Amino acid sequence: MPTALHSVVVPFWQDRPPVEDLDVAAAADALGYPELWIGEMATYDAFALATAIGGRPGGATLTIGPLAVAVRTPVTMAVGAASVAALTGRTVRLAIGSSSTVVVERWHGRHRHRSVTALAETARALRALLEGERADVDGAVVRTSGYRLRLPAPGAHVSMAAFGDGALRAAARQADRVVLNMVTPTAVASFRARLDALTDSLGRSRLPLAVWLVAAVDPAEAAVAQALRGKVGYLAAPGYGEMFIDAGFGDVVDLARSGARPADVLAALTPELVDAVGLVGSAAHVRDRLDAYGRAGADEIGLVPATAGDPGGARTLEALRP
Repeated sequence: MPTALHSVVVPFWQDRPPVEDLDVAAAADALGYPELWIGEMATYDAFALATAIGGRPGGATLTIGPLAVAVRTPVTMAVGAASVAALTGRTVRLAIGSSSTVVVERWHGRHRHRSVTALAETARALRALLEGERADVDGAVVRTSGYRLRLPAPGAHVSMAAFGDGALRAAARQADRVVLNMVTPTAVASFRARLDALTDSLGRSRLPLAVWLVAAVDPAEAAVAQALRGKVGYLAAPGYGEMFIDAGFGDVVDLARSGARPADVLAALTPELVDAVGLVGSAAHVRDRLDAYGRAGADEIGLVPATAGDPGGARTLEALRP
C-alpha cells in the first residue's frame, strides 16, 4: 500500500537563514500536517525552537529529536518535553539516538561508549518519567532515581533512530517507533524485515517505521544543489557508504573514503544520487517514489523540504499536503 504522508521535518539547511525553519513549521501547521519533527544542529536549541513553534497557531504534534543520549540525560529530556507541552498546549513526543562521534565526542566532549545500552536504558527511564512516575534505573550507563515531573507529562511515546544492528535491537525492545534518515527503498525493505523479525521474537506488536527524506517538487537547480550538499558527510560513513554502493554510487563513496576534500566530493555528485534517497522531481515522480517507500515497508514519511528556490518549502509542502 502507498505510504500516507505523516510529518514534516524542520530541515536546518546550513545555507539558509535559521529563521526560515519557523516558516517551514508555519507552512506545515497551516497545511494540516499532523506532526513536526524538531531536532537541533548549529542554530536553535530543540526545546526552545519547539516552544516558539508550538506557541503559534496550529495543532501539529511536536516530536523533539532525535536527541543524543550521550549528551542529555533522561531527566533533562523529560523536563524539556514536559515544559514544551505545558507552555504550548500541544502534544509532545521525544525521539532519541546515539548520534555521531563528531557530535558527541568532538562537540560536547562526552563519551559515546556503549551507545546501544545507553539508548535502551534512556528509553526505559523516559517512559517512566513521561508517565509521571519516579524513574528507577540503575543501568550500565544510565542512572536516575527519585525524580518526578511536576508538570503534566506529554505522553510516554519514544521514537528511536536505529540505523545500526545494535540500535535496531534496542528499538525492538524499547521504542514506540523507529526512524531512519536518508535511505533507499531497498534499505527500507531490509530494515522492515529485520525489525519485524526482532519484534516477533520478543512478542511485541509491529512497530511503525518512519523515514526522513529530502523532498522537492519541481525543484530549482539550487534545491538539487542544496540536497546534494547534505549528502556529502554521509558517503564515507559506515552503513551509509555501503547503502550508496548498493545503489550504484561506489565511485563517489570511494572518493569520500579516500580522504578527498568535501568540495571535491560534492563536485563529483550527480542529481541521481539525491533521487536515490529522496523525493525530488515532478509531483508525479515524487508520488511514485512515495509508493515505492510504502511498498518497501515505510509507515510514515518525514518530509525534509528543500528550501532553495522554494522559501519555507511552501511549494513542496502544498503539493504533498495530507
